[in-house]
Amino acid sequence: MKLLQRTGALAAVAALSACATPVPAPHVTAQVPPQWQAPLPHHGNQTELANWWRAQNDALLVQLIDAAQAASPNVAAAASRIAQSRAERVAAGAALAPSLDAATSISRANQQSTLPMGTVSQAALQASWEIDLFGANRAARDAAQQRYDSARAGWHDARVSVAAEVANQYYGLRACERLLAVARQDAASRTDTARLTELSAQAGFQSPASLALARASAADGNSRAIAQRAACDVDVKVLAALTAITEPELRRQLASASGNAAAAGAGAAGTDAGAAASAPAIAIAELPASTLNQRPDVFSAERAVSAASADVGTAQAARYPRLTLSGSVGVANFRAGGDNTKTDTWTIGPLSMTLPIFDSGKRSANVEAARARYDSAVSSYRATVRQAVSEVEQALVNLDASAARSSDAQTALQGYRVNFSAVEQRYQGGLASLFELEDARRTRLAAEQSVINLQRERSAAWVALYRAAGGGWSSASTVPNTGTGPAAGTDTANRHGTSALASPQ
Repeated sequence: MKLLQRTGALAAVAALSACATPVPAPHVTAQVPPQWQAPLPHHGNQTELANWWRAQNDALLVQLIDAAQAASPNVAAAASRIAQSRAERVAAGAALAPSLDAATSISRANQQSTLPMGTVSQAALQASWEIDLFGANRAARDAAQQRYDSARAGWHDARVSVAAEVANQYYGLRACERLLAVARQDAASRTDTARLTELSAQAGFQSPASLALARASAADGNSRAIAQRAACDVDVKVLAALTAITEPELRRQLASASGNAAAAGAGAAGTDAGAAASAPAIAIAELPASTLNQRPDVFSAERAVSAASADVGTAQAARYPRLTLSGSVGVANFRAGGDNTKTDTWTIGPLSMTLPIFDSGKRSANVEAARARYDSAVSSYRATVRQAVSEVEQALVNLDASAARSSDAQTALQGYRVNFSAVEQRYQGGLASLFELEDARRTRLAAEQSVINLQRERSAAWVALYRAAGGGWSSASTVPNTGTGPAAGTDTANRHGTSALASPQ
């Protein structure tokens, strides 16, 4: 008896000493700079990020992004994780409440006594409840809730990633088409020059070397056009794979959208296919912390810290005593010799307590492992915050640089166009050599390509800023009601916020 008393006392002391170990904080701070180091686009003039796409007025882009999100395996997997996390949250919460089961049994036996052979049938409701003295089940429920919130944010993050990927591919294809138009014009110009040079050489006004140069230039121009056409075909095939739209249908939609855009701009005075359009600004807050609150991945990393903290609490509670209560209520019937004997049965108890005494350090090791996972989650969260700040800063720098270069690139293009026209006229009049003409042609072509590529860089920077700013996500955004597919439960407001982009031209 004394041994049992001492053992119980030691167990109680061990439990109380374990209670003195604090659970790590569920929320931690991350170092965030007080202000952005890069200049804000459009002098910080802000518009709503969720409505940024409306300034584009490109219905095809919205359609392509919606199709890609519906076909994306990443979005589908994220929706599945939501369903799993929701089920785990329900299961964890159910552990806090009593459980009730129905049980029935029937048996026939001969007890070799004064009682005759008989049949015993029973039916009962059995209840059990673990009294959560030290919060193990509450900690498990909290961890499941944090993981569910993280899964919800992950679904939005997957949709924003798909939107950014499709937008980049779409803008890249449009830039490729403009480069193809320039390449075809250049090839036609070189072919015309070769034709004129051949006529001059036949008349004795041009040397065979000049004719060879003209033919080589025409062949080079045609080769560039073919290569550019192949690059555009590859872009179309990539976009078809992203959106799950058949290639013939996608090409029809792309051609229709291009035709509508050309018709809309045909009446504009001084319309230039190479000129950059004005892009709307994204709502970037003055303080980095405000923008980081819009990023699903930062939110998810923060919830991972909270879940890891709760896991530490669960591991610690496993070292404490466990108290359970059970009971049942039912009916029984004994049938023997044609007579039935019925009785009501009920029990309360047992009320049992389990005291962990010795496990070779298993429970203590589980606590240490949970704390290590918590430290890892904290480190990952702070790294995510630093990466988020860096991504926004990089996008802002690229936007500022592309805006500063745009004016110079347009000025250079106009100058090289004027120079080429002048040299071409002099060549046709016999006042300039073919070498001068080809040199002027190369510089003009390089300037044409530079302007288009600069516009492509600016498009990529706008999309990167959209992605870095979280795509208009907020913790109150809706998610699918089921995990059956990526389109389940999507709402119009969220689709407008995360599946469509504005014109980053």
